[in-house]
Amino acid sequence: MDFDLSPEQSQLKDGVDRLIASSYGSLEARQKLAKEPLGFSKAGWARFAEMGLLGIPFSEEEGGFGGGPVETLLVMEALGRGLALEPYLATVVLGGGAVRLGGSAQMKERVIPGIVEGTARLALAFTEKQSRYDLFDVVATARKTAEGYVLEGAKSVVIHGDSAHHLVVSARTAGRRRDHDGISLFLVPADAEGVKIHGYPTQDGGRAAEVAFSGVIVPAEAMIGDEGGGLPILERVAEFAIAALASEAVGVMDALHALTVDYLKTRQQFGGPIAQFQVLQHRAVDMLIAVEQARSMAAYAAMMVDHTDAAERAAALSAVKVQVNRSCRLVGQEAVQLHGGIGMTMEYLGAHYFKRLTMIESLFGDTTHHLRRVSAAGGLAA
Repeated sequence: MDFDLSPEQSQLKDGVDRLIASSYGSLEARQKLAKEPLGFSKAGWARFAEMGLLGIPFSEEEGGFGGGPVETLLVMEALGRGLALEPYLATVVLGGGAVRLGGSAQMKERVIPGIVEGTARLALAFTEKQSRYDLFDVVATARKTAEGYVLEGAKSVVIHGDSAHHLVVSARTAGRRRDHDGISLFLVPADAEGVKIHGYPTQDGGRAAEVAFSGVIVPAEAMIGDEGGGLPILERVAEFAIAALASEAVGVMDALHALTVDYLKTRQQFGGPIAQFQVLQHRAVDMLIAVEQARSMAAYAAMMVDHTDAAERAAALSAVKVQVNRSCRLVGQEAVQLHGGIGMTMEYLGAHYFKRLTMIESLFGDTTHHLRRVSAAGGLAA
């Protein structure tokens, strides 16, 4: 199998690498952008749109550029390497992914051009306080009325929910709390009457929000997919998110490993650089191996995320998350150990890489959760 990038993919990679390097050349630059009202630069988001990055996964008929998983994951790896703050995952992969997979033709025509142009930001509001990693654990309700639906409930840790123009919300139109059937998805304006959003910074420097819905009226055409058929769409979005996070993690780990090796070559102790000690060399090699294992699994995710067999695809993406999570933990913890005290200092870039890896490890399922899924599927091989 050929893993080489095409000329167009190489050009995309070079372009996005330059863009991120120009905006996130230092920790100070990133911290300055994090202090913007939205938690990122609106001008930077506009540059994403100008380069066509926001339209990559959408078809040309939808107003996008018809890219595949590889192109999206190339962008995510660059974002990870730079610890970028822009809501690419929230808007393009999560919210935009739900609209792309389940939205009506009219909804796509109305929403996707705005995403591509950078004028519409989306967030996926699916997590509730009791749900943990179970997408089907939904208490929020959508009651059908003559006007459409009335939403009631709350969502937690909505990634970039405080800067979104629209929220993709999971709500129960039938069934009980943990039933797989009866879950529907709705596209809800963030400024709709009855929507309350409380935004806050996350540990990794990003943004999230607690969102409450009280008597929020949405028309029937705001539904994404069929009534009660939202869970399969949500599961597909989660699979794309896992693939995207795998590539982002590779970018983060790659940068953190390089930073650690450079520190070992620079830090002087016992009459020379500490890189001269073989035991530290071995630990740096262990980090590199973990990075390359994650890189292989990210490539596997790019191949499997559009696989037609749903069961095989789900098991594959869970296996990806298991290995990427393990690599995140090993690389992050080894980097801190090899740096010593400075590795946990907030004035040092390495600590921020470590925080992002810790966050990625828990997003869309931790290691134990996905190990259970792989085990339940009988593994990856018959």
